This record gives sequence, structure tokens and C-alpha cells, in this order.
Amino acid sequence: MKLVSRIFEAIRSPYQCLGHQVTTDASIGIALAPQDGSDIDQILKNADLAMYAAKAAGRRTYRFFEPDMEAEVRARRGLEMDLRQALVDGGFEVYYQPCLSLQTNAITGCEALVRWRHPQRGMISPAEFVPLAEDTGLINQIGEWVLTTACKEAATWPGDVRLAVNVSPIQFRSGTLALKVMAALAASGLAASRVELEITEAVLIRDDEAALAVLHDLHAIGVRIALDDFGTGYSSLSYLQRFPFDKIKIDRCFITDIAEPQGSSCIVEAVVNIAAERHMTTTAEGVETEQQRDLLRELGCSEMQGYLFSAPQPAAEIRPLLSKYQPCPEAARPVRPRKRKDEARSA
Repeated sequence: MKLVSRIFEAIRSPYQCLGHQVTTDASIGIALAPQDGSDIDQILKNADLAMYAAKAAGRRTYRFFEPDMEAEVRARRGLEMDLRQALVDGGFEVYYQPCLSLQTNAITGCEALVRWRHPQRGMISPAEFVPLAEDTGLINQIGEWVLTTACKEAATWPGDVRLAVNVSPIQFRSGTLALKVMAALAASGLAASRVELEITEAVLIRDDEAALAVLHDLHAIGVRIALDDFGTGYSSLSYLQRFPFDKIKIDRCFITDIAEPQGSSCIVEAVVNIAAERHMTTTAEGVETEQQRDLLRELGCSEMQGYLFSAPQPAAEIRPLLSKYQPCPEAARPVRPRKRKDEARSA
């Protein structure tokens, strides 16, 4: 499509504005006459539908109109209306997935995860409704509700168990995140040191200087900051130099094949060593087998999270686990990153 290429080239050309270089981009929807409409209103409507399809495909691309797009958009709009109603009716729930120390086998914290129980469809996957909530801005309201609800629940837990809450890029850029965190802490009585905010690299990419300033503000409140899905972005290492994260969460894609001969154990080991040098905790996500757990312990990883120990559970089902898996001093044994082969030879 030469015309689309020319349009993208024109839109993406940088320009100067008040002494700053500014760049723009676009998602393009295309409808053709006469097959996609016999009048201008219908063609514009179908081009608009194709544009939304381009956005859903990851933005910065183009899509041609297809007849089934209208049904997809109608379904999306219906889901959006249901999502808004769920905020009014209290249709959301918070589930908690525990994080287990690989050193003491005690629960060190729980990650709060939002769940939506639709009145007709039952449980709807977060993978379906969270992106929609982010696109519509509803994630700000949902995220605030999760934070407030989870803080009140965590205030009833043993004092050494932390609460982890995910923060989306939309919430992060709202400009009010620190205030909402302080409000949730004040309403619940939960100590700031027991709260851990999990962010992904997407929070930092667009305006990392402003994002780092917000992170420092949050640290000043006393909450901990974890870099989630570590290793899946393209500049994760550079962010470790620029901000003192308290925790690195190693993405499940590195855990799945960690025990394979050509697997990612060397990558996990490198991350663990980097974290240890910078006094950061490491948590392995998506641990599902005992072999994975044992290898992570050998590599010196601090914590594990995954279905091997527990799937996300409602608050009432998590409380008995928190009482059962408490720190046991006699079970503790030091866990240090495994020495590299060259270090072992020289030791």
C-alpha cells in the first residue's frame, strides 16, 4: 500500500514545537467504495471501525474494513457498558496469590489480582477486560478500588506479610497515584513498608524522567517498588541503574524451561547475581514444578510464586495459608547465588 506508506511517512516526520522536537504516529482504518459502502457516511463509519481494529492490533499500523468488524465493535462496546456497571454494582473481586520464601518456606507476601464475575458470563479473564479498562480509562477507578480493598484485607494479616499491587501505566501517568496510595494506607491503617507496587517497563518507556520522579515520590512514602515481568523489555537493565528497585520479578517465560539442557538457567542466574549485588529481592513467577523450585533455590533466587504452591485465591481462603506458612527459624538456611564456574575454580 504505497498510499498508506506515504501517509505514515508524512505523519511520522518529526517537527519542531517551542524548541522541542515532536513526533507523532497514527493507526489507520481503510474502507473502499463501493464494496464497503455506497454513501460517504457508511464509508466513514466502516473506516472508523477498521481504525479501531488497527488500534486493537497494537496501534501504529493499518487495517482494511472487514464485515465482521462491526460485530466485534458491538461486542466490545457491550463489554465496556458491563464493565462500567460492574464498578457501580460491585462486580469485582480481589484474589490473592501468595509468594513463598525459597529459604524458609514461609509466605512473604501476596499479590492482589482483580477478578470480574459477570452476572451472565461468569468469571471473565483479566486478559479480556484489563486491556479494555486501560483503553477506556476505567483502569484508574478499578485500580483505586483494588488498592483500597487489598490494603484493608492486608491489615488483618500477620505483620510480616506484605501486599503486592499491580499498577498499570495509565494509573501511573494519572498524576494522583501517590495520593491514592496514601489515602488507601490511611483508610486501612496498613504500614507503608508492607505495600509493594509492581510496575512493568511500560511505565517507564514514554517519559522515563517523569516516571522515575514518581517512583522516588512513592519510595518517599515508604512503599516498596518491584519491577515486574523482568527480562521481557528491551532496556530493563538500564532501569536498574537509574532507580533502586526493591525487587525484581523474573518473568515466567524464563522459568518454564529453566530445567532444560538449553534452557534459561544461565539468564536466571545472571539476574539473581545482579539483584544480589544491588541488594534487591528476586521472585520467580510461574513456578509449576518441584524441579523448577529446587533449581531456583540452588541458583539463589529469594522467592517463588506460582501454581506449584498456590493459585490465586479469594481472601477467605488465603487467611488459613498465612497462618500455616509462617517463618520457622530452625528451617532457615542461607541461600546465596551459586558461584560461576570460573569463581569456583579460583576459590
